[in-house]
Amino acid sequence: MNEMRKIYLRRNTLMSIVFEILTIICGFILPRYILLYFGSDTNGLVSSISQFLGFISLCELGMGAVVPASLYKPLAENNQNKISSIVVSAQRFYRFIGILMLIYIAALIAFYPNLVKDSFNFTFTASLIGIVSISIFAQYFFGITYSLLLKADQKQYISFIVNSVTLVLNTLISVALIKWGYSIHTVKLVSAIIFVARPFFLTIYVKKHYALNLEIKYKDEPIKQKWNGIAQHLASTVQEKTDTIILTLFSTLLNVSVYGVYFMVINGMRGLVYSLTAGMSALIGNMLARNEKKELVAVFEKFEWVMHTLTTLIFTITGLLVVPFIQVYTNGISDANDYIVPGFALIMSIAIAARCIQMPYNVVVQAAGHFKETQASAIIEPVVNIMISVIMVFKFGLVGVAIGTLVSMIYRVLYLAFYLMKNIIYIKAGSFFKQLLADSMSAFIMVFSVSFININVDSYIKWIGVAIVITFICGIECIGINIIFYKKYAISSINLFINKLIRTGGR
Repeated sequence: MNEMRKIYLRRNTLMSIVFEILTIICGFILPRYILLYFGSDTNGLVSSISQFLGFISLCELGMGAVVPASLYKPLAENNQNKISSIVVSAQRFYRFIGILMLIYIAALIAFYPNLVKDSFNFTFTASLIGIVSISIFAQYFFGITYSLLLKADQKQYISFIVNSVTLVLNTLISVALIKWGYSIHTVKLVSAIIFVARPFFLTIYVKKHYALNLEIKYKDEPIKQKWNGIAQHLASTVQEKTDTIILTLFSTLLNVSVYGVYFMVINGMRGLVYSLTAGMSALIGNMLARNEKKELVAVFEKFEWVMHTLTTLIFTITGLLVVPFIQVYTNGISDANDYIVPGFALIMSIAIAARCIQMPYNVVVQAAGHFKETQASAIIEPVVNIMISVIMVFKFGLVGVAIGTLVSMIYRVLYLAFYLMKNIIYIKAGSFFKQLLADSMSAFIMVFSVSFININVDSYIKWIGVAIVITFICGIECIGINIIFYKKYAISSINLFINKLIRTGGR
């Protein structure tokens, strides 16, 4: 790996981690104040609306893999005309998608308030949808093409910096407005104004550092498989939003709120794991564009091990500590007891862990541009989730939708792993099962070894103390298991960590 790629990878990873940590912190703070000042029903309403409007994320990720995949080769070759034509094509496509999204928002404003009319009147809900949609639309639509260009060029850290600043600013101002007695509508409107600033700054940076010709004409479509990418992300978006939508339709806003609080924590851990992959997609895409097959296999195998190992460690700890955290987090809320659902917490932790384990396989498949080839499985995943969740939600509630999510995610990770091994990186299936065995043994030993620790706590200080002890024990055990199964990777990672500590201490 050349030095410049290493620098970009470090920058992307560092800023991604910073952004995800800030996302987790801010994600804990704001819902807590909404729960305290507006109640569970309003928090459930905001969470539900956000999930329904989350389909707008189609604008970011619908071609968020296809556009970078198209850009890797022209960026590697410094083909400015090709880069410009791809950017222009993407901008035209997003204008079309934007019109569809506006129609969707209008339909949501017309019909969604009827789903919650027993708790909120039409005007309250419809106006809140309109306001929240501005915020989400600003984040996912305006300037998205430039964000994807930076991602493909291994400069995603620029986007992370802008996103981090606006995220912190939004949290500080929102909390202040809530404490000063402003309505939820005012709070969300101010958020929308803040998030509109994101694309403004990205546009300035791109125009200053890239020689794009936005007037360029082209005959042949420069972005291949765009509709296959859209189909895949539409399926992915449905998968992400299925649980909340089913709970909104067939359960209560309280259950939506409970789901939202747990998902906030568990998904925050997913974001932390994902932050470690920032830059990997562009790095692997660059290797594929340069046909560096031997180096690609070596990078992938270590990437796979890192993702499996960290996911197993982080989500085992999450599964052990999430309920005690929620217990402290909801202290003082009138219906706090309804938020203690251990079975749901366990299943969702495993389900999101499966999503994280899927990441290395998905990154390579997308970087290789295999969207059409894997489209069917992407559609099957949410179909499985919906079918199982709808059947089970009536009897098992939150646990029912969690089971649907788990089964569908296990299917998808198995499919992608075997597709990758047969069609892109030709490695033996035995290596995948060896990794799953190491994951399973690590998780079992970690859970068994800390089962004697009392995790019933009533304050953040006590929770932090217990978390430190459990994390230390689980960390040592996870390292031990991986020294047995993956001695080379484990020892090299330990040495790298020690060397960094020594260099840091010597400064």
